[in-house]
Amino acid sequence: MSNQQLKYWVGFSQITSIGPNRFQKLLKGFPSMEQAWNAPLWQMGQAGLEEHVIAEIVRRRQEVNLDDEMAKLEKENVRVITILDENYPKLLKEIYSPPQLLFYRGQLPSDDEFLLAIVGTRKPSSYGQHVTKTLARELAQSGLTIISGLALGIDSLAHGAALEGNGKTLAVLGCGLERANVYPASNRYLGEKIAAQGGCLISEHPLGTPPLKHHFPRRNRIISGISLGTLVVEAPLKSGALLTAQLALEQNREVFAVPGNITSAYSAGANNLIKMGARLVQSAQDVLETLNLQKATEYLAASAIVPESEEEVKILPLLKNEPIHVDELARACGLPIQIINATLTLMEMKGKVRHMGGMMYVIGR
Repeated sequence: MSNQQLKYWVGFSQITSIGPNRFQKLLKGFPSMEQAWNAPLWQMGQAGLEEHVIAEIVRRRQEVNLDDEMAKLEKENVRVITILDENYPKLLKEIYSPPQLLFYRGQLPSDDEFLLAIVGTRKPSSYGQHVTKTLARELAQSGLTIISGLALGIDSLAHGAALEGNGKTLAVLGCGLERANVYPASNRYLGEKIAAQGGCLISEHPLGTPPLKHHFPRRNRIISGISLGTLVVEAPLKSGALLTAQLALEQNREVFAVPGNITSAYSAGANNLIKMGARLVQSAQDVLETLNLQKATEYLAASAIVPESEEEVKILPLLKNEPIHVDELARACGLPIQIINATLTLMEMKGKVRHMGGMMYVIGR
């Protein structure tokens, strides 16, 4: 989707009363978001929007400069993807009330990646810390991408251990993605490290959104919805981690739990999940076997695209899921444009790249 169209999605995302359901009304009621943004009041009413929502739209579209908002995103290196885009995470699209657009910094996971959420208390015991680090590192080394919420405690430990295992991890935030706004502030460096090492920071909230308390329960549906399953490590009976597990069940995902000390309030939630039928986890192998991913590492290695020439060695690292123009490829790798074009043609025949039109290319798989 072009920035010219995308900016209207971004504009509507800044209207607090418009969530996924009202976004769907706009999609059904107008040929494009541009027409919806510029529509007269009566057309908005015909699309099913309530009076107070229409009043907020009218006020906000006078206040917001959409081009300035897109410039802010570019400055922060934050990208946007809508539910209509083919690269929108497939599993997330299947949940009830999926985000209509996602803001992200880094590299979104592809549909052939195996994603697992690891969540738990912000105050883990030494046992919980050890278990989280061990499981997250081993699961990441087995080819899984670890998902969590960048919170203190179990979340941070899971992200960090995945990175230590040279794996990928994704953090879902309940605020805007400006570097100065990442919450909690003590994890801003960790967030930068996640994005720098092939992972991603993701949010359904536009820039400037503060980390308000009510954002986090809704954030949890993304953590569970984008994942194959959710693993709970140490959580009290009333916690965001248990809410994430409940959402995972509603989304028909697997729920795992690590057994803990029966005298500890911080293990009560995980232990209760096991009593209710969650998969008891004593090792990374328990998760891999349940998800039938014992061979995840081998699969990922087999599906990796291997360069077959000196030209491909230079070109392949530059190709991602986001389209890149041949001129930019030529500048980045220093090869003549005719060599770039010839190599890309051969790579397309082998299924290594896809031509998106307009001399724009993406990785093949």
